[in-house]
Amino acid sequence: MDTQIIASVVAGLLLAVAVVGTVYPILPGSWLAIATLLAWGWVLGSAASWTAAVIGVVLASIGWAAAAVLTGRSLQRQQVPRGSIAVALVAGVVGMFVVPVVGLFLGFGLGLLLSEFARRRNFPAALRSSAATLKATGLGILVEFGCAALAASVWTIGVVWHFSTR
Repeated sequence: MDTQIIASVVAGLLLAVAVVGTVYPILPGSWLAIATLLAWGWVLGSAASWTAAVIGVVLASIGWAAAAVLTGRSLQRQQVPRGSIAVALVAGVVGMFVVPVVGLFLGFGLGLLLSEFARRRNFPAALRSSAATLKATGLGILVEFGCAALAASVWTIGVVWHFSTR
């Protein structure tokens, strides 16, 4: 079998994992998409593969950066300390093992709420802070997912372009 075909199939599988990883953060996300696109462009080495790889890398990078900025701004605005986020992350990991599939999200949200309640001693304020943080995190995930999916779509166009002009 042709090396370029194998590289393209492997890249497609890795990009699928990358796109899922933007939503389910235990899997690698945008950085996997970036690495995959660069490796695929390098292995195929055509103008089509490099053009698609560079455009895809730019899209995935934009999504990664936008997710970090959106979430970070919300954390600053709500004055959520790193300790609360650390508790939420630990609770998310525990939740992942206790409740399959959705436990990560449930554990993170519950851990954040409990940590904020312990810090603020005011349930409505803790609820508002946690809800705003979760909304920002969700928006960040959505933006990163959209950009990773666009990068994978650009890769698909690059595959068709490369193999049709080979």
